[in-house]
Amino acid sequence: MGNAGRMDVDDPLDDFERRPLTLEGVEKAVYVSGQGPAVIVMTEMPGISPQVARFARWVRDAGFRVYMPSLFGRDGAVPGAEEGVAVFRRTCISAEFRGLAAGSSPVTRWLRALARLAHGECGGPGVGAIGMCFTGNFALSLMLEPATVAPVVCQPSMPMDQPTALDIPPEDLALVRERLEREDLTVMAYRFAGDRHCRAERFAALGAALGPRFVARVLPDEAAHPEPPPFFAKIVASPHSVVTAHLVDEVGQPTVAARDEILDFFRSRLQVAGATA
Repeated sequence: MGNAGRMDVDDPLDDFERRPLTLEGVEKAVYVSGQGPAVIVMTEMPGISPQVARFARWVRDAGFRVYMPSLFGRDGAVPGAEEGVAVFRRTCISAEFRGLAAGSSPVTRWLRALARLAHGECGGPGVGAIGMCFTGNFALSLMLEPATVAPVVCQPSMPMDQPTALDIPPEDLALVRERLEREDLTVMAYRFAGDRHCRAERFAALGAALGPRFVARVLPDEAAHPEPPPFFAKIVASPHSVVTAHLVDEVGQPTVAARDEILDFFRSRLQVAGATA
């Protein structure tokens, strides 16, 4: 697997199948690996880093077939500061993402089509989905697709500079809440207490919109990895990425506990043997 497993060099992703998929008239590459019910892993900014790929492998090894779409950035790249800023700026102004505005990003229609395709290929009760940072609330938008039954929202950071705003229209949030209640589903959500980009106000807004079906976990800042990659150290500059760049891969760490809770959530909702939640 080349450099797979190292966090300080580019990840070749060669244990994934790179599939070009055309959905909703748009082609994107999707990295696929594993067997079992489908889980869509949506990368954080600035792209599919070694840390994001590591998380996808943990999901795969827990008994799932991972679908990891390439949404922006250079696939497998270590998150450098200058390159990361360039990717962020391009993505923010793109018509697909509209990172500076409230309301759903058009790319979520493509992601809902991916959820339908993944469920058709893998079967089972449905699909799991996790969004992080720039894609955080995309997991909620995917709940508009009936195939999605296990949404996880990690440090949702959009829209920028509007800490109480949400990257999903109110009418769609109302539909999500109705579905959560009708089907007895929940949304798991994670952030660090001192995250400057996903503040307490955003979780409060999500909790108000979704009610008790929104299950929030807030980790202490001291649980974050003290030496994340350059983009996170210099540009993000606060505890932020719970299961990727700021995860401390050691037994007993709060970030590892959060990762394990997410895997158990997927197991429980997607009916994988060994579920504990």
